[in-house]
Amino acid sequence: MTRTTRGSCLCGAVRFEISGEFDAFFLCHCSRCRKDSGSAHAANLFSSSATIAWLAGKETAKSWRLPGTRHERSFCSECGSALPSVQMDGAMLVVPAGSLDDPVAIRPTAHISCASRADWDVELEHVAKLDGLPG
Repeated sequence: MTRTTRGSCLCGAVRFEISGEFDAFFLCHCSRCRKDSGSAHAANLFSSSATIAWLAGKETAKSWRLPGTRHERSFCSECGSALPSVQMDGAMLVVPAGSLDDPVAIRPTAHISCASRADWDVELEHVAKLDGLPG
């Protein structure tokens, strides 16, 4: 049976469904992914066999590629949320983990590009953990 995973953007204009399994789940610390995510790393799932069906808002999904590189990101043109993209001439589906509404079936495979890690992204296990917003 083929696994189906649904996702959407923050404003709900874009909805999609992934059919198939993910091959890898990387947490990328490169400077490009940090810029894309505005955070310590990007969390992306990769599949060479899964397919995407756009349920709503495909025309709202836009892609941008950094000139001269393979670095590409897709996003909702309404709210800016990261969205899946088909890359490498159709050979790879890249899905931002945060765009999924259903549970992710695999755990992260690896932290990658750690040599580019932000200088503040170390020993975070020692930072306070809150269940909600700070008081």
